[in-house]
Amino acid sequence: MIVDGEEPGSFERKAAPFEKKTGFAHLFAATRYSMQGLRRLWKEAAFRHEVLALATGLVLLTLRGAAPLHYLGFLLLMLVLFAVEALNTAIEDVIDRISPEFSVVARNAKDLGSFAVFCLLVANALYVAWVMLFAG
Repeated sequence: MIVDGEEPGSFERKAAPFEKKTGFAHLFAATRYSMQGLRRLWKEAAFRHEVLALATGLVLLTLRGAAPLHYLGFLLLMLVLFAVEALNTAIEDVIDRISPEFSVVARNAKDLGSFAVFCLLVANALYVAWVMLFAG
């Protein structure tokens, strides 16, 4: 919509409702936001189960006498799993906020997020199984 006196294609920037941090202040703010996200994620039973899976996997790798590179591979897969779990939780929270009534689209979005988490759970399990059975 063009208001009288505005040029087509010109946009006026509105001030952000908060002050944007820069430099080290931005780094500290981003870290604080990440920790808030971790606290939110910890409320999810699925995430707590995944943390238990991390501990179980580390114990299994230790019992196997796995090489440091195998630990690294497992930890990286687990970090990707945690990131996807966080994104899945964010999707579910947003869907619940904007579409509290039943919606096929909302259900599909939640199911797709859940499937992404499932794929990484399988990848982690297969990796640990491979290390346990075949890695020398």
